[in-house]
Amino acid sequence: MPRPLLKPTEQSTIATVVAVLLAVALVAWLVAGGRSGRLIEVDEAEPVPYEFLVDLNSAEWPELAQLPEIGEILARRIVETREKNGPFRTREDLLEVSGIGRVKLSRMSPHLLPLPDERAVAGP
Repeated sequence: MPRPLLKPTEQSTIATVVAVLLAVALVAWLVAGGRSGRLIEVDEAEPVPYEFLVDLNSAEWPELAQLPEIGEILARRIVETREKNGPFRTREDLLEVSGIGRVKLSRMSPHLLPLPDERAVAGP
C-alpha cells in the first residue's frame, strides 16, 4: 500500500493555513466593495493634465503625425520641407508645406515647442 506524501498532522496544518488565507482574501474583497463594483482609489484619482509638445525642427514624421489634423502624409511633407529648406525659423514657415493653411497652423501651434529667436541663432 502506498504511503501518503504528508502525515495527517501536516495535512491539517496546510488546510488551516489555506483556510486562513482564503478568509483574509474574502475580507479584503469585501472591504474593496465585493460584488457592488465600487471603484477603488486608483479609479477615483484626479486626472493628471499633460501637454503634448513637439519640436518642429527635430521631430520625425511619426511624432508630427500625432498633432491635430496632421496625418502621416502631411507629417512626411513637413519633414521633407525641413530637409529641403533647412530648419523652420518661425511657425509661419509651415505655411510653405502643401496642405497647411492658417486654420491648420493655428490648431497645431499650441502643440509646438517655441522656436529659437532668430536673432539668437548664429549663422547667415
